Amino acid sequence: MTAPLAIMNARLVDPVAGIVTEGGVLIRDRHIAAVGAFDIPAGCETIDARRAFVGPGLVDLGSFAIDMPAFAAGGITRAALMPDQSPPLDHAALVQRAAAAGKPDVWIHPIAAATTGLAGSDLAEIGLMKAAGACAIATGRRWIADSGVMYRLLSYARALDMLVIVHAEDNGLTDNAVATDGEMATRLGLASAPAVAEAMAVARDLALAEETGARLHFRQLTTAASFDLVRSAKKRGVAVTCGISPAHLLLSDIAIGGFRTFARLSPPLRCEDDRKAAIAAIADGTIDLICSSHDPQGPEAKRLPYADAEAGMSGAETLLTLALVLVRDGAIDLPGLIGKLSTVPARLLGVPGGALAVGDEADLILFDPDLPWRIESDRMVGGAGNTPFDGLPVQGKVLRTIKGGVPVG
Repeated sequence: MTAPLAIMNARLVDPVAGIVTEGGVLIRDRHIAAVGAFDIPAGCETIDARRAFVGPGLVDLGSFAIDMPAFAAGGITRAALMPDQSPPLDHAALVQRAAAAGKPDVWIHPIAAATTGLAGSDLAEIGLMKAAGACAIATGRRWIADSGVMYRLLSYARALDMLVIVHAEDNGLTDNAVATDGEMATRLGLASAPAVAEAMAVARDLALAEETGARLHFRQLTTAASFDLVRSAKKRGVAVTCGISPAHLLLSDIAIGGFRTFARLSPPLRCEDDRKAAIAAIADGTIDLICSSHDPQGPEAKRLPYADAEAGMSGAETLLTLALVLVRDGAIDLPGLIGKLSTVPARLLGVPGGALAVGDEADLILFDPDLPWRIESDRMVGGAGNTPFDGLPVQGKVLRTIKGGVPVG
């Protein structure tokens, strides 16, 4: 048991109601006891927010690493861990161990591997992993090329009422490619693949999801053609959602110029037209959530020739900061943005969080959307600082992360 905590003089962001109000939050026994105006009880600790914003803690769907300092610095109070670990999360015991990794500071929600060893052939023991605490099923960093395996996976997931998270790139086109076809890849002489590889994978998986009735989530979509397919499927009633990282919202393939390995990502950065289509998909609700795509790589994996470097970026610390650009540019309002970072992923995964109401768990962030600072990779607190935004002046920063009523980090 901890002493009650009152956060006062705050601007409260309620993503469920879609409003920003003034007031405070009272926390008792790890839960929200009051919101707005209330009397401070005796013996209560207080935090003066000084008109900073308070919202629900971020729920990151699809991190590839358990990185507690980065999560705390970025305002992430719950992280869904991708199965691409060593070894892959394809067994109930491994799922149990991952689930215990972050408590009590940041809760880790493991995602079960869809296939044994993430090899894409034999289905893993998904039912046992669900019983062990898996919050969803994922294909990992690669697409399952065998349509029969994917059909069985979706059918099984439908019976278990589990979300299936997929990577959407047709391996037959993308194997050995390190960039998207286009002028930049040609200038640099890099092996590339057409952007349509994503839409081809999306179309197949949507057809199977519609056939089976399974809940399907594309972890990251990045092309106009893919957004059109998802938009149409939603209108037909298909249970499909999709996410994107700030990198694919704010950067195009121009960022890989000079063979910048920090900008080598998976999926690769796309052309400017696709980036603009992603902003439009945020605005019209086609993109349901924004994820960090946190996949930190050390110097030994990034300080290599571009084609040999590992794909991935450190995204947890800068998730909110970079996403706030969308608010300043008018693509979405602040409650809507916090919803895409917190409420939507929490509901998709079936975990607590994502709301600012009496009775909810006290997973909160205090942030200043206007605070200026500079992203510097060598000063990031996480396991690695490989960010394509290294050196960028930004606005907006998490001031404090609170998990279950207790400040962390």
